[in-house]
Amino acid sequence: MTSSPTSKPGADQHLSPVGRFLKATEIDTRLLGMIGALVLIWIGFHMFGVVAKGNGSFLTPRNLWNLSVQTASIGIMATGMVLVIVTRHIDLSVGSVLGFCAIVMGMVQVYILPDYLGLGHPLIWVIAAAVGMALGTCIGAFHGWLIAYRGIPSFIVSLGGLLVWRGAAFLVARGETISPVDSTFVLLGGGPYGSVGAVGSWIVGLLACAAILWMLVNGRKQRAKHGFAQRPMWAEYFLGALGCAVAIGATLLVNAYPWPKGIVAQYAAAHNMTVPEGGMFISHGYAIPVLILIAVGIFMTILATRTRFGRYVFAIGGNPDAAELSGINTRWMTVKIFALMGFLTGLSSVVASARLNSATNALGTLDELYVIAAAVIGGTSLAGGVGTIYGAILGALVMQSLQTGMVLIGFDAAMQNIVVGVVLVLAVYVDILYRKKTK
Repeated sequence: MTSSPTSKPGADQHLSPVGRFLKATEIDTRLLGMIGALVLIWIGFHMFGVVAKGNGSFLTPRNLWNLSVQTASIGIMATGMVLVIVTRHIDLSVGSVLGFCAIVMGMVQVYILPDYLGLGHPLIWVIAAAVGMALGTCIGAFHGWLIAYRGIPSFIVSLGGLLVWRGAAFLVARGETISPVDSTFVLLGGGPYGSVGAVGSWIVGLLACAAILWMLVNGRKQRAKHGFAQRPMWAEYFLGALGCAVAIGATLLVNAYPWPKGIVAQYAAAHNMTVPEGGMFISHGYAIPVLILIAVGIFMTILATRTRFGRYVFAIGGNPDAAELSGINTRWMTVKIFALMGFLTGLSSVVASARLNSATNALGTLDELYVIAAAVIGGTSLAGGVGTIYGAILGALVMQSLQTGMVLIGFDAAMQNIVVGVVLVLAVYVDILYRKKTK
């Protein structure tokens, strides 16, 4: 094992084999804890189905594929909530802003653009999505301005936004459901046609493997260049094999979920194809919302860890006064952070409304609870200064797994809210204990 330049020979001998393994591979222990909790949740709900109904329906390609699509909307917003909470703020308005953006996009593509561009024009979905994301960005920037330049606490501003934008959505649509939305826009929400298929999924999986291997090789070169300690080669091989196994396993999973028979029949009829007697297997593959979430996760990770903006965010969260004294314009940074949160909320509203093929006043209700819970469960500290993007996405998957599992076993909405509330409190308590242990 290669030791660091500052460590003494045998300094790791007091560690257990597991401790030495974790230190060599540099795997985040909190990440392992979240993955362990997620595995227990999945196995628990599946076994409950086996015992209660004779067959488990949780650990199936169909349910896990749907789970990934359902996680996308919350996961996208959770990546932005990480930066908000890291800087010691909070945003309670994201669910209402999502609903308002969805209503405006629905009005634009159903009642406004067809009159000017014609029904089914190829630019309708592009303009509608751009309007939603731009509107979310403006709302977020306005919230940030009130917080930074008018000194109103973020809790009050976002709580007011929760009420204002939900009411505004009702007034704009007069309480009506706007449906159906543009046919191309719907593809952004997933479904058989809103997926990339088997071939596209294998391309995504292989690109993911190539990216993982490149990051390991490049990371090793950068460590050598700057004189940092290297991981042992066996740890590099292990991490590469593990990452590629996860990418390939996920690809196999999404390709194992076939199109419904009715959709296959429609597709075959539209393309003058004959369906064999035993049926035709067409894979869903990765859903477009999941690919959007992956792209957002990569972008936000780079933004948070590899840019000046990200360094400023964590500097403000660690010590706002010191950050301001060092020359960081903390007020302008606050506006930009909330504008980014608004943009991601607008993007999430695109995914959510496209998935429903409609825009309703109730869309996004209680999403703020799930988004904040996802960030906190993912390791973002409410005390500020600590948080990861991948942790928030994993936290969103944990929250959505709980909700989906409770629906499958028949829990009513009241019980679901109780469980989510308990999980949120426990997550904050675990964060407090972890910070005390690491001090």
